[in-house]
Amino acid sequence: MAVSDAAPTVAGVGMTPFESETDDRLLDLVERAALAALADADVTPTELDAVVVGNMAAEAFTDRSGLANALVDSVGATGASADRVENTSASGASAFKRGVEAVTAGHAERVLVVGGEHMSAVDRERSTEIVGSIVHGTERRHGVTLPSLAGVATDAYLREHDADRAALSEVAVKNHGNAAANPYAQFRTPVTREEVESSPAVADPLRLYDCCPTSDGAAAVVLAPEGDVRVTGVAGATGTHAVPERQSVLRVESVAKAGTRALSAAGISPADVDVACVHDAFTVLELLELEELGFYGPGAAWKAVLDGETAVDGTLPVNPGGGLKARGHPLGATGVAQLVELVWQLRGEAVGRQATPAYTGLAVNVAGFGNNSICTILEADT
Repeated sequence: MAVSDAAPTVAGVGMTPFESETDDRLLDLVERAALAALADADVTPTELDAVVVGNMAAEAFTDRSGLANALVDSVGATGASADRVENTSASGASAFKRGVEAVTAGHAERVLVVGGEHMSAVDRERSTEIVGSIVHGTERRHGVTLPSLAGVATDAYLREHDADRAALSEVAVKNHGNAAANPYAQFRTPVTREEVESSPAVADPLRLYDCCPTSDGAAAVVLAPEGDVRVTGVAGATGTHAVPERQSVLRVESVAKAGTRALSAAGISPADVDVACVHDAFTVLELLELEELGFYGPGAAWKAVLDGETAVDGTLPVNPGGGLKARGHPLGATGVAQLVELVWQLRGEAVGRQATPAYTGLAVNVAGFGNNSICTILEADT
């Protein structure tokens, strides 16, 4: 196949409900999402040229290897190439990037991308250990965790920008409210600012409702010529891994670099984006990422949240599906789930949480505490 001049398109999407615990196997989860996306695209498994699976830790969570090969066999796509991509919590978006690159290079025409994780297959202590392996080795030896890094960043943001703590709470309130209208979300009950701020402390000033949950689930997309949503930009970037070695705990360099590259590839600016899905593993990250992506200046995102600008009916709807905070965060599935939500938004299918207008969407999926990020731009084929 020759190199394609046309932007790859998304022809189909599918998801399983995200849950705190499921009896389904990991293979069952990714198969269900894959078959839903194939049906949505009206593509048969035998038409696939490639299958790419995003997954962080199948061996650690479920004692299984060869997930991509097993998926090809289970859905009947024998003959397609099969790969698994691992990039910690950005594995899903990295898998999507790999699929887009295959289409753009002319190596494949129809590609299935699936992300999934079964985190409840181990107990909470073991799950915490697996997630904790994401941080830099030096930090880990000193007992640093992702929540503690988020707590430090939250404290610094509030102090440096004289920000109102209510803005962080409002991120959680907004995303839980959005998730209430998302049938695939893990948490579908709205919360109040008071509930957020009175929830148990995790890493002061971070509270329980400032943090995303552990989750089981899978999401899938099909890249095919028949799609009505164009992939106009996708880019990755790395930043300084160890947070103490960064110029500032409030900088997430990989998000800024990936965002600049993806927007440039799409030929647009932040002002052209109608709806965004950002990696809100902690409420402060939603603010930091919006600022790194150029939607707001340093220290300005918290005011925008309080003013309602990031609500579904605001000027820049953010995480209309509930985000990691309330839709859930099965590590390998999240990056693909963000894209599924954007496709639903761009098609006008996000009932009860539809952004208007929604012609251009942006997603950013982050590995760890920002040492690697993938940014994707999707546009409705109008």
